[in-house]
Amino acid sequence: MVPQINTAEEARQIVASSKFPPQGVRGQGSAFPAIAHGLTTPQYMQSANETIITMIQIETKAGVDNVDEICAVPGVDLVFIGPNDLAQSLLGYTPAKGDEPIFLDALEKIVAAARRHGKWAGRMVNNGTVAKEVQETFDMVAVTGDTKAIQNWYTSEIALVRK
Repeated sequence: MVPQINTAEEARQIVASSKFPPQGVRGQGSAFPAIAHGLTTPQYMQSANETIITMIQIETKAGVDNVDEICAVPGVDLVFIGPNDLAQSLLGYTPAKGDEPIFLDALEKIVAAARRHGKWAGRMVNNGTVAKEVQETFDMVAVTGDTKAIQNWYTSEIALVRK
């Protein structure tokens, strides 16, 4: 997953860097991944090219403006929406309330482009309620990040102590 992709050229560079030759330019590096999978290095490289999911994040106005061209890039498997960065770019503040027309239009445009080009669409949400609301629209929904989850857990635990 690579953040802040704004153009098809950037997406092509990400795909090239995530795939081994002949599909890309990724270096072989260590033999340990192959060993860990019980494969030879050439077998691992072929398997990785067939199974690694290349995700790019659409998080800016430029990314939204170019999303159709970005989604047309072969090897991009999933476009992922970073809603807070997208809100910052579109609205000038973060987090998005989630009901701003320009924000909702951007989400629709991203999902439509993904569907047109046979890509998966995903997004981050802040809680399970929002995840349930959007699960029919997106192929992947990430419910908050690890630091936020830990913060939420600590906040609730500390509240119990203070009662």
